[in-house]
Amino acid sequence: MKFTSAAVLTIVTVGCASQAVVAFAPTAPTFNNKHSSTTSTTSLNSIILTKTTGRSSLDPTVIDRYNDLPYPEDVILAEYVWVDADGKTRSKTRTLPAAKAESIKTLPKWNFDGSSTGQAPGDDSEVILKPCRIFKDPFRPRKDGIYNILVMCETYTPAGEPLESNTRAIAAKAFEGNEDEEVWFGMEQEYTLFNMDEKTPLGWPQNGFPNRPQGPYYCSVGPENSFGRSISDALYKAALYAGITISGTNGEVMPGQQEYQVGPCVGIDAGDQLMMSRYILQRVCEDFQVYCTLHPKPIVDGDWNGAGMHTNVSTKKMREKSHGLDVIKQAIYKLGANHKDHIAIYGEGNELRLTGKFETASMESFSYGVANRGASVRIGRDTWENGYGYFEDRRPSSNCDPYLVTGKIMSTIMGPEAPEIAPLDKEEA
Repeated sequence: MKFTSAAVLTIVTVGCASQAVVAFAPTAPTFNNKHSSTTSTTSLNSIILTKTTGRSSLDPTVIDRYNDLPYPEDVILAEYVWVDADGKTRSKTRTLPAAKAESIKTLPKWNFDGSSTGQAPGDDSEVILKPCRIFKDPFRPRKDGIYNILVMCETYTPAGEPLESNTRAIAAKAFEGNEDEEVWFGMEQEYTLFNMDEKTPLGWPQNGFPNRPQGPYYCSVGPENSFGRSISDALYKAALYAGITISGTNGEVMPGQQEYQVGPCVGIDAGDQLMMSRYILQRVCEDFQVYCTLHPKPIVDGDWNGAGMHTNVSTKKMREKSHGLDVIKQAIYKLGANHKDHIAIYGEGNELRLTGKFETASMESFSYGVANRGASVRIGRDTWENGYGYFEDRRPSSNCDPYLVTGKIMSTIMGPEAPEIAPLDKEEA
């Protein structure tokens, strides 16, 4: 990153209900399903979605029959989105008067059953959804000049206390009082696409490995190199429509791996936009019937890159020509002095990725360098030569919490001075 249809899922029973469930829910849920049924339902085209096709077998002409129905002029559909106990997004829909969608202040709070998401006990299960950011809904477009909306929400107890999983509230405290810094974040979200067996990345043979090593897949073209472009392009357009500041996409080093960039975004809005972009990514993959993982090292055997969320940072003072580079260096020294604290919240499974190989620095030590992708923090060549700009923290994993990451970076670089650190020579990486 540089600062420069709706799917209708129906289940076909083929002998027993469990086989149908496997087709749509290959990973066992963490919590018990309150509503189970063995009743047969009807498929739109009489076949179950296989787990290896990598595409939906639902007939789009049938789906379009319902998408083409007009909406009433005075109502909108609002999809309330929140982060669950595992850091993943969930959502549900409500009908609202169109006037309610004009601002966050006019949107009503809502609630959900927190006992089914691991966010509340069964005997006191109500969790309150508090709207905090509005986006246009790319999955329910309208032709009447009114927009259905996606609503990013925070989670609270009925008493008004933020849930433990409400990391947005933690980040908000870090940004509070620092508005004059006008901190920009640009986040590079990597992700890996699999067939629905959840074992075979797109472009890989089943139960095997590609016949070529890494090299030809990064920013590649051609059917033998690029896998998942249609999903990446769909995400790009959907995110732009929604109002997310998506600034680019590219194929990544490992086949089946993709990246998109969000930013620059200011302050807490970076977390809101990145989290909503992950929701849109999963919805797109739902339509394509492709499994998407944010695991930082989805393939541990062989010489394959992991996946990260490199985070680019620039405050107003870092962008000043007179002394921006000095401010950047001071911020990096502070990050080095707090390295272990950052690693602790930079993502689960990150130890599999930050090994000192495959364009990473070891998580055991901190380093920085100019144009050095083997360092913990990288200063771009242009920034170094111009004397102002931004730096890139390369440590966050692809599954990190963007609220925690941006909030932690903000609190650290606004903290006390730290000892100087010598830059890492590129030959040492």
